[in-house]
Amino acid sequence: MSGVQTVQVKGDDADMRIDRWFKKHYPGLGHGRLEKLLRTGQVRVDGKRVKANQRLEAGQYLRLPPLGEKETSPPTADSRPGKESRIDEALLEEMRERILFMDDDVIVLDKPAGIATQGGTGQKVHVDGMLDGFRFGRSERPKLVHRLDKDTSGILLIARSTAAARWLTAAFREKTTRKIYWALVLGEVKPRAARIDIPISKLPGKAGEKMAVDYETGQKALTDYEVVEQLGKRVAWVALSPITGRTHQLRVHMMERRAPILGDGKYGGPEAFLVAEGLSRKLHLHAREIEVKRPNGSLLKVTAPLPDHMLKAWDFFGFDPEGGADALREGV
Repeated sequence: MSGVQTVQVKGDDADMRIDRWFKKHYPGLGHGRLEKLLRTGQVRVDGKRVKANQRLEAGQYLRLPPLGEKETSPPTADSRPGKESRIDEALLEEMRERILFMDDDVIVLDKPAGIATQGGTGQKVHVDGMLDGFRFGRSERPKLVHRLDKDTSGILLIARSTAAARWLTAAFREKTTRKIYWALVLGEVKPRAARIDIPISKLPGKAGEKMAVDYETGQKALTDYEVVEQLGKRVAWVALSPITGRTHQLRVHMMERRAPILGDGKYGGPEAFLVAEGLSRKLHLHAREIEVKRPNGSLLKVTAPLPDHMLKAWDFFGFDPEGGADALREGV
């Protein structure tokens, strides 16, 4: 880019920090070099000097100084070297087949149990690492806007643009989304419907991500639940709606009801398992349904079918998976 250029900010880039705008459009331009260009007034917005953390508005004009060839190289399929090569193509294709809904803004994925949402210690395979495979011809990399535990199956929303990520993130933050989980728990759940308001926090030390009830310093955690069917005092099918989104919140709250989720050895220990032919040892917790109001007022509502191991459990206990649709509709 040999001369000065003027670029208009597009709608998808609105509310984006200037440094992140350059990282998106000019990944070859280092942060130190950008800071120098900003400091010396060579990069301006609507003719004014700006800082790297200033957020852009749609329609504003960016002044770009002459840049070197490497600095103006277009973004690659993945600007993080080596990321694309680590994607297992067979797994990626399997994940693409689990897309429940897609439009210009959102991809709704039916995440299988056993696949982490994001990377971490020992987590080399995760949805975040596959997002380049969900571009479907777009230059912009899709974005995660929330997460599910590795062992939880079901609905995971992925934003297809920065603008969509912004309103989805706001919807989660402002609690205007409605999420319903289904779980199979052990024991008798009393009362049959209630709101659990018990703070939780992460255990210190080597407990890793394990959470615990903490009335002194824990974060507020709210869960609405309703028993769909109770089978004696042994097993219950429960619908859960988390109002807050703490790590392992539903698992900890069900333990507080003395009803560990089937397969949740992390919190329920050996008591969280049943030995019976046809019952899996996997966690029986599934993100079943989500409702999100779009900026135009329309409603995005998607339901995910039960995974095979939970379908087998439903069949084993004689539960009808079509019977829980009205749970929590009237609140608790």
